[in-house]
Amino acid sequence: MNSPQLNCIFASLVALAGCWTGEGAAFGDAGAAADEIRGAVKSANGAEAGVWVIAETQDFQTRFAKIVVTDEAGRYLIPDLPKAKYRVWVRGYGLADSPKTEATPGRVLNLTALAAPDAATAAKTYPAAYWYAMMKIPEEEQVAALAGGRNGYLMWMKNMGCVGCHQLGNLATRTIPKSLGPSKTSAEAWLRRLQSGQAGGQMINIVQGTLAGIPIHYLADWTDRIAAGEVPAAQPKRPSGIERNIVATVRDWSDAKAYLHDLSGTDRRNPSVNANGLLYGAPELSTDNFPILDPLRNTSTTFKALVRDADTPTTHDDPVIQPSPYWGDERIWDSRAVAHNPMLDRSGRVWYTARIRAAANPAFCRQGSAHPSAMAFPLNTSDRQLAMYEPKSGKYIFVDTCFGTHHLQFAEDADDTLWTSGGRDVVGWLDTKKFASTGDAAASQGWAPIVLDTNGNGKLDAWTEPGQPANPNSDQRLAAGFYAVMPNPADGSVWGSVAFRYPGALIRFDPRTRLSEIYNVPPPGFGVRGADIDRNGVVWVSLASGDLGQFDRRKCKGPLDGPTATGDHCPEGWSFHRLPGPGFVNVPQMSVESSYYTWVDQHDTLGLGANVPIATGNLFDGVHALVDGKFVTLRIPYPLGFYAKGLEGRIDDAAGGWKGRGLWITSGDRTPWHKEGGKGMKPLVVHFQVRPSPLAD
Repeated sequence: MNSPQLNCIFASLVALAGCWTGEGAAFGDAGAAADEIRGAVKSANGAEAGVWVIAETQDFQTRFAKIVVTDEAGRYLIPDLPKAKYRVWVRGYGLADSPKTEATPGRVLNLTALAAPDAATAAKTYPAAYWYAMMKIPEEEQVAALAGGRNGYLMWMKNMGCVGCHQLGNLATRTIPKSLGPSKTSAEAWLRRLQSGQAGGQMINIVQGTLAGIPIHYLADWTDRIAAGEVPAAQPKRPSGIERNIVATVRDWSDAKAYLHDLSGTDRRNPSVNANGLLYGAPELSTDNFPILDPLRNTSTTFKALVRDADTPTTHDDPVIQPSPYWGDERIWDSRAVAHNPMLDRSGRVWYTARIRAAANPAFCRQGSAHPSAMAFPLNTSDRQLAMYEPKSGKYIFVDTCFGTHHLQFAEDADDTLWTSGGRDVVGWLDTKKFASTGDAAASQGWAPIVLDTNGNGKLDAWTEPGQPANPNSDQRLAAGFYAVMPNPADGSVWGSVAFRYPGALIRFDPRTRLSEIYNVPPPGFGVRGADIDRNGVVWVSLASGDLGQFDRRKCKGPLDGPTATGDHCPEGWSFHRLPGPGFVNVPQMSVESSYYTWVDQHDTLGLGANVPIATGNLFDGVHALVDGKFVTLRIPYPLGFYAKGLEGRIDDAAGGWKGRGLWITSGDRTPWHKEGGKGMKPLVVHFQVRPSPLAD
């Protein structure tokens, strides 16, 4: 006889956790399908709605965990589980983690949730935002000398500096590791910590240089209060509405000493390309072993990216200023290619912004060259070029560019033009059709400086250089470059975000006239970083002000060229959507959320609608999608510390409903060991899907 009571007794003997019976036959007498685990969750307080049920297995080469949310009655259904032995448990706000129960697909498994015995236990699973919000921020007079004052300070403490590389507020960052060694004060400990490892020079330069050492006091005060037992004043709300329909699958790739900046598995213009295929990662500064994930077989492999020239520098030469509390004096980063972004084309070839040589440009880029772009604006150096990987042949092909590269996007034109950011004072492009047919990088590329039509005649004229007095008969060149790059499907223009300066801006470049327009972000917004464009030409941008910014050029009332069109001429084109999360202790009006990048789901690959902007939730373990004016947050509650960077949607089966589409995201924190699990954790890849209800199979 196989009764629920006997099943529960057996499970408790095996796993010492988790079962209950009676009304817990949550789905009536129906059993579970062969590839699912279903059941219900209750605690001493009754049914637990909006909590996560996590099923994890170690039976595959990659980590594999699938995570769902309970409905209003505490019921759950984990679908599409490959055959394996799983450990299943409950995690949720207001709870302590339940014990882990062993299970295999095909079971009805009811679970007992454990109420957190105190506030400190409950806060262990809060998103990092709630802990980071405990930090105090200097008063305006203390930072008046900084560009932007207190807002400029916040810009660097948030998505432009500290949170541009790390999730601050997670357990690893809100505490001082004992392995750091003894320090007389917490301020000394932070000064020492910020010099750790190969990135120590970058970190200490921001804090001690750009921010004049001001953050040290506030970082020390923050961790001292936490060490003394203080917990967040604000508490997160459990997932509700659409957020309960989310299914998240977590895998890992690469290795424990590397990090991933971005990934690609399809063509942005046609997200059905490479359906069910491999995903390709870019590990930036950390390694030249480029990772490849097979999500069908749950395997992770790599290929070695080469460089063309033997004198190409390597990040292995970056010094360790002070030993890492995790890796000591070991130089764990070793990359010559320094690949920042990958992007698939319509044939499934993978294009990378990757270094292939040292910085000095070849003759065709320089003064005296007959190359049309060099004649207009010669370039002497580029710090990163392009490369293309052919999965079928395994060939890795170098593309020598005169302009530097960072992000990349294909335009929807006959030449499959690949536009790039990272060129400092220029925007660069490659005619990939010409390059594929000729192999001639010089003939296939072009670049142009950022020039405003300040004389208003609609054509590119001689320009004044940055810093020179305006000339009513000339145009004006800007000392600005693209951070994000966004070909506009509505009119063929190309947009870029201007980051790392206050308050930040957006630039529109017209490939036909080679003229640009600039739009500074007005108050209350500031701190432009990653951005994307929808199919109507509206730009969406992550802001350090704790907002998702929206810019619609069609709303501009005044002239878009001429002597007054120099950046502050269209505040009416901007609107702001406050990101989820609490405010800092003494800046409550501003969300602490520090979004690194925004990506627009132009083709409804996630199922929340076409043209939905999705901002990385870097302090929320996930992403924020703006749906009908309200944010839907897609979260990864395990392992805590997930830090989204690169994201992309793909449609694997257009007729397959919710199961045939989803969002792919890689974790991009430069320190994977800061996640739950600590040293030894690998970078993660997350697949988010949205089903029609919490119990859809």
